[in-house]
Amino acid sequence: MSKFNSFLETKVMPVAGRLAAQRHLGALRDGIILAMPLIIIGSLFLIIANFPITAWTNYLAEHPTIKTSLLYPYRGTFEIMGLVATFGVAYRLAESYKLDALAGGAISLAAYFVVSPFTSYVVGQDPKTGANIMENAYNTGLFTSKGLFVGMIIAILSTEIYRFIIKKNIVIKLPDGVPPAVARSFTALIPAFVAVVAAWCLRLLVENVGDFGSIHNVVAVLLQEPLTSIGTSLIGTIIVFILIQMLWCLGLHGANIVGAVMTPIWLTLTTENALSFENGEPIKNIVTNEFNDLVFIGGSGTTLSLVLAMLFFAKSQQMKQLGRLGIGPGIFNINEPITFGMPIVLNPIMMLPFILAPVVAVTMAYLSMDWGLVAKPIGVVTPFTMPPILGGYIITGSISGAILQMAIIVVTFFIYFPFFKMWDTQKLAEEKGTTTNISSTDKTVNM
Repeated sequence: MSKFNSFLETKVMPVAGRLAAQRHLGALRDGIILAMPLIIIGSLFLIIANFPITAWTNYLAEHPTIKTSLLYPYRGTFEIMGLVATFGVAYRLAESYKLDALAGGAISLAAYFVVSPFTSYVVGQDPKTGANIMENAYNTGLFTSKGLFVGMIIAILSTEIYRFIIKKNIVIKLPDGVPPAVARSFTALIPAFVAVVAAWCLRLLVENVGDFGSIHNVVAVLLQEPLTSIGTSLIGTIIVFILIQMLWCLGLHGANIVGAVMTPIWLTLTTENALSFENGEPIKNIVTNEFNDLVFIGGSGTTLSLVLAMLFFAKSQQMKQLGRLGIGPGIFNINEPITFGMPIVLNPIMMLPFILAPVVAVTMAYLSMDWGLVAKPIGVVTPFTMPPILGGYIITGSISGAILQMAIIVVTFFIYFPFFKMWDTQKLAEEKGTTTNISSTDKTVNM
């Protein structure tokens, strides 16, 4: 075991640590998190507008304007997700470079609008010729999660251009007496011009070379669709969750690191499910952003069942006390007291069930939804602290989601239990050995 731990510490952990500290992945993660409060607010109104009580749904059917008005906050949050994330990623990346973060976010938004295509629509007819009068407008569908991938790429590219120009000191400098806010805006003028021109050239290149038509289509065909197909299959999802758990075993926040890549995919599928749910259509996607919350009961590793084992079956004082301390946070899906207090991190005995339990939970959830035994996620994003059972019901809009989570708790309990007993027995032996030594010392002193 010592050789295994030494291998993890000397070979694996440095690589994983550098990955966790990579500024671009960190910016992607933090930028998307900026949109999460808005998504949760929108989810709340989506639930209210579709609450599964017959009297309420009948009332809304008789008064469609009320339902429409209830969905205004949903549309004002879900449908700007791509724009918020674009600004957030650029802001965080510029901040990591110690640049003007607001300018970085604003430049990225401008660049995003430059590369986004227009949609033509009829606004009327010419009274003389009868010809349709056309106008162009942005396709607002690209402001939603559909634009996340392009938004993230543009945010990184525009910020790197901004950084390069600033680093080369190709900026307009104003006298010292000018207010700082004005001076900063002029400092960003040349970098913003270069970033916007670069985005413009990129759009012209894509529109005039090949058959893609827009950068959004390029990213969808070459990046988004393959990643979605692979990463949301059963095998792909299992691999993603194994990576999350392995990083946690090294003491790194696996959900944040892997989520930097996978969250845009999951959120896109969440939005698709929410739209289907809103329109009363069949829901297609199983693996979405909230699928994680169905599986990670008690936090990454599905550790609530482990906490219950500690609480009711521990023999050592250390594990009993840890169970008492961990049950409160565990109910709200916070398990750092367990992962670092037990510890699970770099613990060969507990690492195996910590990886295995979520894999089994993912398999249970995926297959039960695929077979139609459990309702699929309806596109409602809950806070990660939502207690299990209740969370399962809200996420799926069905009691079957709550039953699924109860089943996962039971099954993962039996996965954790034999490993927990080995660790608990080891801790009990250590405590007895300590007690014996203290007793022996006391006798010696008394003599």
